[in-house]
Amino acid sequence: MKRISRGSATSRPALLGAVVLLALTSASVAAADDGPGPFGVTVEAAANRWSARVGALFPADGAGRPAGGHFCTASVAHSPRGDLIVTAAHCLDDPGRDLVFVPGYRAGRAPYGVWRVTRRFRPDGWVRDRDEDSDLAFATVTGRDGGRVEDVVGAYRFTPGVATGATGVTVTGYPATREVPVVCADKPVRHGRTQQRVDCPDFTGGTSGSPWVNGDHEIVGVLGGHEEGGSTPETSYSVVPGRAAAELYEEAAEAS
Repeated sequence: MKRISRGSATSRPALLGAVVLLALTSASVAAADDGPGPFGVTVEAAANRWSARVGALFPADGAGRPAGGHFCTASVAHSPRGDLIVTAAHCLDDPGRDLVFVPGYRAGRAPYGVWRVTRRFRPDGWVRDRDEDSDLAFATVTGRDGGRVEDVVGAYRFTPGVATGATGVTVTGYPATREVPVVCADKPVRHGRTQQRVDCPDFTGGTSGSPWVNGDHEIVGVLGGHEEGGSTPETSYSVVPGRAAAELYEEAAEAS
């Protein structure tokens, strides 16, 4: 399993309860839709209002604090109640494991708080037989004060049905061996009828669930799917979100 590293021996800096604010800028991450590029180059993601919507998933202790290292990536997806995140289904495989989402996580700091995962929505195809075409899932989160994560960091719109290759995408994720996110822009290509791929280096274990965001700031893919995201750091995969993904989103948004 390339993308997640649940049993990593590398310890992570402890997240403190205090919130450390990072300065926001209006600058975008690497442009996805015919932007400055260059495509296919992975760099450290800048701390700005776009990368703040992407965060790391951690196992949680009984008090709702991160316990251990981050193992997957997720991002805030717009919903009526403002409490929805999207990730890969294989990142939510253990329903008995408490999780927290830390948007904008950097070097042991939680600049926008720690958000407890409250409900998980995985496709039937994944739950039944781990169908790689169903490797996309949603979860609801809540803060300590009951606030809405979307009010704090904003959200991307989840937009299924976008033609693969019609636009470039920006992929932002958290390698398990790093304490800052990385980002790469590229144009996805079809990998069969139901999968798509991008060629971006250094997307290693921990980047499962990374959002694929187009130039209109829409999520059009989530790192996962084929080989649970890919067997090499250079090539990453995503399900092509279609009707099933749209129905799962509606279920999660209505139940949140």
